[in-house]
This record gives sequence, structure tokens and C-alpha cells, in this order.
Amino acid sequence: MAATLSAQNPSWAKKAANAVFTLKTFDANGQLLASANGFFISENGEAVSSFAPFKNAQRAVVIDNQGKEWPVESIIEANDMYDVAKFQVSAKKPTALTIAQTAATAGTTLWMLPYAVKKVPTCGQGTVTQAEQCQETYTYYTIQMKADDQYIGCPVMNEAGEVVGMIQPTTGGKEQSAYAICASFVADMKATGLGFNNMALRSTQIAKALPNNYEDAVLSLYVAASFMNVDEYKDFINRFISKFPNETDGYIYRARMSAAEGKYDSADADMKQAIKVADKKDDAHYQYAQIMFQKAITPDNQPYEAWNLEHALQESKEAYAANPLSVYRQQQAQILYAQQKYDEACNIYLELTKSDLQTAEMYYAASQCKVQANDKKAAALLLDSAVNQFTKPYIKTAAPYLRARAQLSMEIRRFQLAINDMNDLVALVPGNPELWAEKASYELRVNLIDQALESATECLRLDPEGSDGYLMTGIAQCQKGNKEEGMKNLQKAKELGNDQAQTFIDKFSK
Repeated sequence: MAATLSAQNPSWAKKAANAVFTLKTFDANGQLLASANGFFISENGEAVSSFAPFKNAQRAVVIDNQGKEWPVESIIEANDMYDVAKFQVSAKKPTALTIAQTAATAGTTLWMLPYAVKKVPTCGQGTVTQAEQCQETYTYYTIQMKADDQYIGCPVMNEAGEVVGMIQPTTGGKEQSAYAICASFVADMKATGLGFNNMALRSTQIAKALPNNYEDAVLSLYVAASFMNVDEYKDFINRFISKFPNETDGYIYRARMSAAEGKYDSADADMKQAIKVADKKDDAHYQYAQIMFQKAITPDNQPYEAWNLEHALQESKEAYAANPLSVYRQQQAQILYAQQKYDEACNIYLELTKSDLQTAEMYYAASQCKVQANDKKAAALLLDSAVNQFTKPYIKTAAPYLRARAQLSMEIRRFQLAINDMNDLVALVPGNPELWAEKASYELRVNLIDQALESATECLRLDPEGSDGYLMTGIAQCQKGNKEEGMKNLQKAKELGNDQAQTFIDKFSK
């Protein structure tokens, strides 16, 4: 019991008691985990309580003062430091306490309202001894009142019947002191797009609430995928659709999940609904094209005739007709490439070199079209254009284009350019042993044996347990005439699992 009982309850106590409940949480096996007190702060079922009972909980309920049980639908936000949680209960228009807009000061008399079933509880009365600032704009109270752990989560009220704070766990210090966190601190908590970075929220299995703000909700839809299992994420997406039925994102995310599970009819229906509700049709058509394109180019034993490259191309054209963005033309080029229409795809990529897209990437894509069309000289010229988008000294962004040009240059016997590109490449990414091994192999092909040996040595230094360095070192040593050491390194490469090592062992053994 509270140390000081009111001689007479405040006039607001009878009605306010209807807002107080007991919270019970359960694990995945239905076993009771913990309980605490709490109270409603809005007639739409928003409530607050201690957070500790929610940890590792799979399910939670609240029991109001009439003994009626209501499930907790979702956690809105939690704060582990102050042991508080705000959550949504499925109660229908519950009695809610009004949050005090003005902080209590030292010397103010406050009342603690306990939980009681079908009777008016006796309020505990006490005086604020300290009102300390916390979280910049809120207050943490010390009250001359005894409130042991059975009262954690109970509301602390002012004379007007407004809730000032919520009882916190005691620290075992002053026996006649209770502690309360400002009620407005808990009430002001809200779901955010980055809420899943909150370790407290991640410690409970109770469903997480979606932010009310649409942009934040979309962000949470993206972030949640990294933290939820499949069933939790499906539920999250379904709740997103229920909350934002006229927005496309939920349907698109659900379609992707359905497609990943081979439920193509469901995915197709969701994508059509996304297009139907979209204010801006272009992105919905683009996403529809993309999901079909990915299905068409991914090996799958489950055919779905409605999703084919021609249909994907048509949807992409619909997107471009609605809004002529370069990215939609790029998508069309990708689809044409998959259809082996390399000239058409190449023409679009060359068109896009004059767009807002990354020019080097477009030249590179065009070059790949020429490679597939078996026109390697034209492909090499386009790779030259890709590399020429950068000036020396090169930045790391140039690395993939330098490597592609080096590889193609070796094929068409532009050996010096290939060596030069590899020299630039290892200067850009000096810690990559794979690049040093590739550089060594190029140098071996043009009989630059000493340089190849240096490159192989650097590869070994960076990755002493990798087979490539031993392979290149062994080949270089054998070609230089040092077969004894070379064979040892080739054997080491073989022991490390290199598939090519035996071929060179056989070659140099003759």
C-alpha cells in the first residue's frame, strides 16, 4: 500500500480508475512472463505501461477494472532506459486519462491511482520532493510516497485529475520515496521509420506499430525486412495495406513476397491493384515490369505465362509514356538485351549516354551488347568511352570499367593497354589479392615474368592462404627456369584447392 492514504479520494478517482489496467505478457508457449500496471491515454486504445514485461513476449493482454480482457495489437514505441512502453490495445473507446500539460513542481501534492477490479481504489497521496529535467523537455519526479513494485506503471495524478507521471521501479534506496517519469514523455513517443534500430523494440515479439506518417511508414516497411522473419513481415505488410489502402507500396512489397514463393497469381493481382490505386501510374508500371523481368531471367521450374519479357517491355513502355524518365528507358534496354535484341538495346544505351544517368555505366552496357553481338572491336571502343568519362588520377568509381577494358583488351590483343589498366586498377584497389593475381596472369601472357612474379608475391602477401598467389608464383618461377621452387608452389596451390594447378604441374613436369 502507499505510505500515505487519502482521507478521502479525489472526486475524479472513480471515473479515472476505469482507465487503469493490469498488463500481462506471455511467451511463445503461452506461459505467463510478467505483469505490470498501465493506463489508457486515448479513446482509440493507445496505452502506456512499463516496458520490462514485453521483453521476449509473444503476446500481451490488458485487463481493465471491470475484468474485461483486451489483446495488445502492437507496440508503438519503447524506451529501455526509462522502462516505458506505448502500445495499441484493441479496446473499444476506453476511458482515457488526460495528460497534464504543465509539469508539477516541488511541494505539489500528487495522488497515485492503483489498479482495482470492480471497485474504486484508495489513492496514495504524496508530495513532490524533486522535479528534475530529463530528455531536455520532460520531468522526472521523486515523490514522498511509498510505492513498491506492485504499483509499477500506475498513474500519478494532480489535483485536477490529470496524469502527471507514471510510477517507475524503485532503486531500493529511500523507502518512503517513489519515482515517476513524466507522463507526457511516454505519451509523446511515436512509431518512426527507423524504429527497428531500437534494441528495445527488437527484444519483443509483439507486433510493431506502423508510423502514422506515410513517408515514415514506407521507410519502416523497407527497414523491417532486415529484422523480421517471413511470417512477421507478411503481417507487417498486410497491416501497412490496411492502414494505407490507396498507396502502392504495400501491394508492391506483398507482390514481391508472393512472387518469391511462387504465388504468381497473387503477385499479379497485387501489381494490378498497385497500378489501379496509384496517383502516379509510371512507377507502378515500372515496378510491374521489373517483377516480371526478374521472373523471366531467373531460372525457375514454375512457368507463368502471363509474365514474359514482351509483357514486361510493354509495362515499361507504359511507364515511360506516363513519365519519360531515363530509368524507364534503361529498363527497356535491359529487357531488350534479355530478348537478345542487342542492337536495339545498344541504341537505347547510347541514347542514355546523353541523359541524367551515369554515362560510363551506359557506355559499359552498350559495350556488353556489342560483345554479345560478337563485335568485340566495337565493344572495346565503347569501353574506351566508358573509361574516358574519368580523368587521371582515377577514382575508385572507375575500377569496374578499367577491369572490363583490361579483360577485353587481352582478348583482342591490346596487351599494353590491358597491362596499363591493371596497373591503374591495383593502384586504385591495392588490397585486393584477386586483382594482383589477374595482373600477374596478364603479365605472364606477354612474358613479363619478373613483373608477374612481383604481382604474384603481392597477391601472396595479401592472401597467404589463397591458392591464386601460389599458382601465379609457381608458373612465373617455372617459366623463369626455377622449376624446383615453381613446382613446390604449384603443388601448394593444388593442396589449397586450385583447379588449374594440376594442368600446370603436368605441363612443367615434361
